[in-house]
Amino acid sequence: MMEKMIFGRYIPGNSFVHKLDPRSKLLFVFAFIIVVFFANNTVTYGILLAFTLIVILLSRIRLYFLINGLKPVIFLMLFTLLLHLFMTKEGAVLADLGFMKIYEEGLRQGVFISMRFLMLVFMTSILTLTTSPISITDGLEVLLDPFKKLKLPVHELALMMSISLRFIPTLMDETDKIMKAQMARGSDLSAGPIKDRLKAVVPLLVPLFVSAFKRAEDLATAMEVRGYRGGEGRTKYRRLKWDAKDTISLVVLVILAVLLWMLRS
Repeated sequence: MMEKMIFGRYIPGNSFVHKLDPRSKLLFVFAFIIVVFFANNTVTYGILLAFTLIVILLSRIRLYFLINGLKPVIFLMLFTLLLHLFMTKEGAVLADLGFMKIYEEGLRQGVFISMRFLMLVFMTSILTLTTSPISITDGLEVLLDPFKKLKLPVHELALMMSISLRFIPTLMDETDKIMKAQMARGSDLSAGPIKDRLKAVVPLLVPLFVSAFKRAEDLATAMEVRGYRGGEGRTKYRRLKWDAKDTISLVVLVILAVLLWMLRS
């Protein structure tokens, strides 16, 4: 499952989404997180889903690849669905299981919230899959530039967020390797009672933390050897260029937001 983790990875490409300025993509995703909450009925969720699929097509990222990447978070989506089925008791009764009843509104809200979560995961994954870590750092630094007046270390903050994103798949891959090594030595992490499984996780966490600290130390050494001393006085080899397609993408998102607001129940 760990090798399927896609969040934080970058896939080089030449698609329309790849060519967008990282600032526009960051603004697009941040705004989409707000816009997705405008949907509250079947029509608006259908429009949002169609819009998300169009973005995926424009990114040329295979839908099958994105769906495989959902496996690490599928439990959270199922938990959200079941929580609404159990807790929401409005509307007509769809099924009576004896120990619980499934209501129409509970199923509706569960499906809608799961779809909302699905689209948010897709959009944030496309951001990292189509934008290199250095581009994300540059885009964040420019967007956060006004906060320099408040004496915030904008460059260091953007760099830290970019490195954190990049380390997510790296740590997942490392976890997968350690799990396979433990299983090769006879340790079974997927069988037995919960108490035994929790005990088996301890030998997994220790080498994972050691590996994480080792990677962090190597990264710090590499940055120091290359003369990194913070953002003060640094120049950039790659210049960000805002194009017409970046403006169009944000205008389309605004139109989507207005449409969803008009079609709300």
